[in-house]
Amino acid sequence: MDRLRLQSKPPSNDDFTTLPLYRSAPSFEVRLEDFELYAIDRLRVLKAISDGLSRGKKPEEMDKLVFDLWKANMRHPLASEVINKDIISHFVLRLVYCRTEDLRKWFLSMETALFRYRFQREAAEVQKALMAELDLPYKAVRTAEFESIKDKLGQVARSLGQSLPTAGDIIYKVPFEEVPELVAGRRVFIHKGHAYVAKNQVVSLVATRFRSLLSKALILTNRKWTSTIREDEKDRLTPIVEALCTSYLGPDYSQSKEFAEISIKDIDQVAKSSFPLCMRHLFEKLREDHHLKHGGRMQLGLFLKGVGLNLDDALTFWKAEFSRKVGSERFDKEYAYSIRHNYGREGKRTDYTPYSCQKIISSTPGVGDHHGCPYRHFSEENLRAALFRMGVNGSAVEDVMEKVRNRHYQLACTLTFEAIHGSTYDVGVNHPNQYFTDSQKIQKAKGHSSA
Repeated sequence: MDRLRLQSKPPSNDDFTTLPLYRSAPSFEVRLEDFELYAIDRLRVLKAISDGLSRGKKPEEMDKLVFDLWKANMRHPLASEVINKDIISHFVLRLVYCRTEDLRKWFLSMETALFRYRFQREAAEVQKALMAELDLPYKAVRTAEFESIKDKLGQVARSLGQSLPTAGDIIYKVPFEEVPELVAGRRVFIHKGHAYVAKNQVVSLVATRFRSLLSKALILTNRKWTSTIREDEKDRLTPIVEALCTSYLGPDYSQSKEFAEISIKDIDQVAKSSFPLCMRHLFEKLREDHHLKHGGRMQLGLFLKGVGLNLDDALTFWKAEFSRKVGSERFDKEYAYSIRHNYGREGKRTDYTPYSCQKIISSTPGVGDHHGCPYRHFSEENLRAALFRMGVNGSAVEDVMEKVRNRHYQLACTLTFEAIHGSTYDVGVNHPNQYFTDSQKIQKAKGHSSA
């Protein structure tokens, strides 16, 4: 079994609290398989947190979401290995997300959010230990100082709908720049450059320090990655690391499992009712131009395969369109092979998988191309027009456009799904074939005819 030496003993429950601070990399062997699988499990948690925050979930909803995510994804058959999995997965993803400024920014935000929710669930003695480990130099204000500011603290508490502070409460006096979110939200009393932080607000102080330390660590990790690791591990770790940040983590859609095969006679109706915008745009362009460039053919062709268009019908469908532009003979010579190849009937006979949202979003279509993600690549005018044709109107369009402006393209697609189908879609869109499958479920539940 291939193993990695992460660099000296593995952590134990005696060495760490249940919430590690990830101050130094673990120093023990890890199976290469676990290296990737642990990272994927943690990535599921971080991506779901990102989705929940982007959708504007309330703090109490996020708290439950994070708890459930962690419980579902970060378990281990051996209780003694749970902490190891936590630490290993963090450092693997630190390596994955250190490589560009955008990747670092996302990872930093999501790991800090995860830390925040986990910290809030820790017992008071664990929180105190973590504060000590972070070397936070703040002490509780003395009784005399508390009495001098009690009225001001009470005003803040009343404005937040909280109980009034008493002399027995622990209040920390910290430089105001240490708790920017509390200051911005007017949730603390500020006096002479200091913020007075209640014990139940200390998570903000701890999270700020955690974020600062992690930010510096990511820069150092990037230097190590660039100078040595990438080249030294080019045949083993580097391919895994470079692929993880765009990994699709959902079900396999290489072939339709939910529904029977769709037929050519129904494909136009199904495209109108259940194709996501990226596939609907390609489908309409194919019908209009009777041709698509390679990127478009691959994106749409594999999607159609995944929704149940069998090989014979696929060949008939594509030939009927392309023959109007290039003729039957040229289609047979230049295009039929690639269609059979996608179905695993030519070449290596690999059963190719439909593209995920992440893969589609990361593609870069050129002039004359129609593949890629419309939410990312369309102009605002063209996107609004496309949404209108799909039946998205009014405030729903504005909600979609807001997500686009913030580069939350999958959430924009999710809101489109909700507007069209008149139902919430909390799982979010992660794959075009997922969009199709769940659309068809709703159509059937409503008694609409579909493929």
